Amino acid sequence: MALYEHVFLARQDLSQQQVDELVERFKGVITEAGGSVGRVENWGLKSLTYRIKKNRKAYFTLMDLTCPPAALAEMERQMSLSEDVLRFLTIKVDKHEDGPSAMMQKREERSDRSFGDRDRGPRSDRAPRRTRDGEGEE
Repeated sequence: MALYEHVFLARQDLSQQQVDELVERFKGVITEAGGSVGRVENWGLKSLTYRIKKNRKAYFTLMDLTCPPAALAEMERQMSLSEDVLRFLTIKVDKHEDGPSAMMQKREERSDRSFGDRDRGPRSDRAPRRTRDGEGEE
C-alpha cells in the first residue's frame, strides 16, 4: 500500500464539530477500502491568501494515509462532491514523518514565547544611537 499526506480545506462557516465529522466520514472511506489513517492534525481556522469560493478563511486538516490508490481516488471523489470542502491536496510520500508537522511546530514555538520577557536589557549587537548633534547615547 502507498503512503500519502492529505490536506484539505473546509468552509469557514462550519463548526469544529462539523469539521471533525468530515474527517470521520473520510476516514471511514479509507478504512472500508482496506487502508488506514495515521496522524490527523487540525490546524484550525486560518486566513486564506485569496478567496476560494467566496471564503476568506478555512479550516485546515492534515491526514496521514496508508491505502491503495483506489481508496484515495474514492475519498477525493467524495471530497470534490462535498460543498463543505473547498480544496484538497494529496502527496505521495516515502514514509510518514514522526512527531508533529511543521505547522504544529510553529504553533508550539509561538505558544512557548511569552510576551512578558521584555526585560532583556540593552541590545549589545547594536552601535549606540546617534543624536542630531553627532553625540552618542548610551
